[in-house]
Amino acid sequence: MECQKLVLERLRTAFRSGVTIPLNFRLTQLEALMLLFEDNENLILEALHEDLAKPKFETVLSEIDIVVNDLCYTISNLQTWMQPTNVGTNLATKLDDCFVRREPLGVVLIIGAWNYPLQLILAPLIGAIAAGNCAILKPSEVSKATEKLLAELIPKYLSQDCFAVLCGGAEETKLLLENRFDHIFYTGSQSVARCILQSAAVHLTPVTLELGGKSPCLIYGRLDMKSAAKRLVWAKFFNAGQSCVAPDYVLCPVETRDLLIPLIKEVLESFYGSDPQQSPDLGRIVTEKHWNYLTELLESSEGKVVIGGDSIKETRYFAPTVVVDVAETDALMKEEIFGPILPILTIKSLDEGIAFINKKEKPLAVYVFSDEPQIVTTVLNGTSSGGFCSNDGIVHMTLPGLPFGGVGASGMGNYHGRWGFETFSHKRGCMLRGWGLERVNVLRYPPYNESNLSWLRWATTAKKKSWAGCSVM
Repeated sequence: MECQKLVLERLRTAFRSGVTIPLNFRLTQLEALMLLFEDNENLILEALHEDLAKPKFETVLSEIDIVVNDLCYTISNLQTWMQPTNVGTNLATKLDDCFVRREPLGVVLIIGAWNYPLQLILAPLIGAIAAGNCAILKPSEVSKATEKLLAELIPKYLSQDCFAVLCGGAEETKLLLENRFDHIFYTGSQSVARCILQSAAVHLTPVTLELGGKSPCLIYGRLDMKSAAKRLVWAKFFNAGQSCVAPDYVLCPVETRDLLIPLIKEVLESFYGSDPQQSPDLGRIVTEKHWNYLTELLESSEGKVVIGGDSIKETRYFAPTVVVDVAETDALMKEEIFGPILPILTIKSLDEGIAFINKKEKPLAVYVFSDEPQIVTTVLNGTSSGGFCSNDGIVHMTLPGLPFGGVGASGMGNYHGRWGFETFSHKRGCMLRGWGLERVNVLRYPPYNESNLSWLRWATTAKKKSWAGCSVM
């Protein structure tokens, strides 16, 4: 605990010195983070393979390139983002300089997750650095090799006065949360998020929560079934299904399901071969505990396994699995699966599918597969989720220009690109006034009278624009 306090005090001292404020410092640190990736790609690949048996292809896409792209985007735009934003004035403030200034919050805490242990801690760090903060990183202890690598590399590339990595398990995290931070950014489960909120409430610390939930994939109407099967299988079984934005379950008519299942079988064989456990392109479940959870979940289901279902405890292998005849009350539908099990539920109409989604907590993503624009629009307008993507899965979170985050039970706040910069910034409203117009200002001084009040209301009331003819999307 004392070690944590010493680290925190070191970072607070650095922040108070103003070292993180200049644009040059922020860009230098972001460039150093870029260099970390360039110099250590092989070490990153080895760590991720040790933790999750991630194939190189998946690690490059989801742990390296997605962060590097965010870095490039941020470096290119940061000077513009830092500029004050002027706001409109009224007659009473016509001579004043009124603007919004984005200022760093201070020392922030970023708690990462094990499923993408590099991306989910370094992507928020980009926003924290860009906004001018100091940061403590708490990697997940579950992904031990990546945790160790972060602890070694961050001090080599970033300012040790401003950034630190603290390792440990639940007890260390609990002690860490007893300290006051200026912002806490957490990625993980809803149960832990509740503990984070309780700890943050003691100090009235603002919190960003990136959680998960059961992201549905609604398949309806005309569509390219072969392409749909490929995209669905890729999104679901990428990282062995251990993705917070993976399609958690499918909703579709019976006829669609019956066409889809043989195509999924074909795609799985083309992706991973006839024996997926021999494929170098299929990852493993992160720990035996998580493997046990998935095994018990599948055994508790009353649905019918039509693809996969086999697993090997010693190697934490779990076959890509598809389950049909799944009821809404089934064990597979109670919590986020977070593994390579795909339940397919049948619906009779589009309205039934939308109603099914809306009965549950708001998910991190909603997916709809359809070639009919009206169906896509109907699902988009009729549901609420952190993100939305049609005719694909996961890829929406790779674009730095789009905010990534949840809503309701799937989280609060967002990041990536400018959205991360805004999350870690305080929007300070500023008004710079001179001594002019004092003859007008006397209207607000006592003794009050109705005439002065009328003049003030006229000078300060916002003028309403006509809405006639305006279209709202």
